[in-house]
Amino acid sequence: MRLIRRLLVGALAVAVIGYIGACAYLFVVQRDYLYHPVAPGSAVPPGDGPPIQALTITTADGERLVAWHLPAEAGRPTILFFNGNAAGLAMQEGRWRRIADQGVGFLVIAYRGYEGSTGTPSEDGLRQDAEAAYDWLSARVPPEDIVIHGFSLGSGVAVRLASDHPALALILEAPYTATVDVAALSVPWAPVHLLMRDQYRSRDRIGAVEMPVLILHGDQDQVIPFEQGERLFELAPRPRTFVRMVGSNHNTLTRDGAYDHIWRFLEIADDADTAAEGHRARAVVTEEGT
Repeated sequence: MRLIRRLLVGALAVAVIGYIGACAYLFVVQRDYLYHPVAPGSAVPPGDGPPIQALTITTADGERLVAWHLPAEAGRPTILFFNGNAAGLAMQEGRWRRIADQGVGFLVIAYRGYEGSTGTPSEDGLRQDAEAAYDWLSARVPPEDIVIHGFSLGSGVAVRLASDHPALALILEAPYTATVDVAALSVPWAPVHLLMRDQYRSRDRIGAVEMPVLILHGDQDQVIPFEQGERLFELAPRPRTFVRMVGSNHNTLTRDGAYDHIWRFLEIADDADTAAEGHRARAVVTEEGT
């Protein structure tokens, strides 16, 4: 019996040590899993597209960010766009074309550590990047003409910025309630709420937003659960609009006609046709006013 007891105690000790080691490993490498910077040097505007200007924006802590800017036509707003993870600026060519076709302007940054920008990404770092981008744009465009738009990872950046600064509207595309909520689904055996440094808790901040909110989410999203977009909508202030894009995945919303709903929401065009041929998604729209 003593031998069996010793074996059981030893096996338990090995299991506990292994579990602690696995959690420690996750803690050390977590940012390698969260952030996936696009290769440096790829952020060059296409020569055959809209007349996008490449520029550099300096953050409060001295990092230099690659940025693209397209000035808006008279009477049109400017979108301050925060990109997704591993979604390079040049990879969003279809998005920029759709924006330019409506005479709408945009400013987009490559986060620190992405595409030639200096620094290393973190939640606080991306917050400072967003602040620097907002400061640069609001010095040229009045806040009432700025639309804050975040896609995927950028949705958390956008919610944080919109909770602290005025703008015309907030648009969230394939958003999460918090990155820690997404991580908890991937590693349910680990106490990620205690271990994760960059949690991007949009669910705790969106209630402080004081502008109309539009959320778009594909119900076949395989990266961020559709239910998290629904939950964030429930927490958002009114007026708020939710667009369920039936059959759309995480990276197909623009292709499937998301900008039809964006232009309608911004009262730019009621009859926009921005979906790629053969890819229009059926949409279920929920609008809740004040």
